[in-house]
Amino acid sequence: MHAVLGEKVRMPVEIRRADACSAMFAVDAAAARRLLADRGLEPVQLAGRAICSMAFVRYVDGDLGPYHEFAFALLARRPGHGVGAYIHWLPVNQSFTCAAGRQIWGFPKELADIRITRAGLGHRCEVRLEDRLVVALRVGAGIPLPSGLGGASVDAYTSLEGVLRRTPWVMNPGAVRGRPGGARIQLGDHPVADEMRALGLPGRALFSTRIGLLRMRFEDAQEVS
Repeated sequence: MHAVLGEKVRMPVEIRRADACSAMFAVDAAAARRLLADRGLEPVQLAGRAICSMAFVRYVDGDLGPYHEFAFALLARRPGHGVGAYIHWLPVNQSFTCAAGRQIWGFPKELADIRITRAGLGHRCEVRLEDRLVVALRVGAGIPLPSGLGGASVDAYTSLEGVLRRTPWVMNPGAVRGRPGGARIQLGDHPVADEMRALGLPGRALFSTRIGLLRMRFEDAQEVS
């Protein structure tokens, strides 16, 4: 159990209802390796390119309350371990989940203006800090896909104040739609946008996904030596 801003947070944290859009991009492997420098992680490569994930989530019912979130991550692995996701930036629009994410898991959360809207048959998320555009991601409509990831566990890696942590993260998706391509990124003038540009973004998405019903569970984080 953790005490966050005077409230008790019991583990594991359960997300009972959320929806999400995501897109995967092939990016410059050398730039990804520089971003992961000194973290004990190596980028996962496909045909000589690293894999970047961008996602936005609308949390509707969960232990940390309702909020919006954007994730900027790289597929990565520790030597001798399986593939995980290194969460490089994770802005949210509510203060409690921001404090809980940083304190419990070491997630690189910060408060931002995050607007998720319908865009034709798809969805769009715009993230601003201090009224400056950082990134906007639009994910179009896809075709229905099997939800065969029920109970899939992913290692989420984070690095905050020099401490690398691993968090077991279980996802149960439903109402999944996807397609090759299908996403568009717009970058602003913020330093985080410059980090995305250094990876070679914006670029054509490899694949994009919409999850209409998402349940998740987050275990306690473990420090990685």
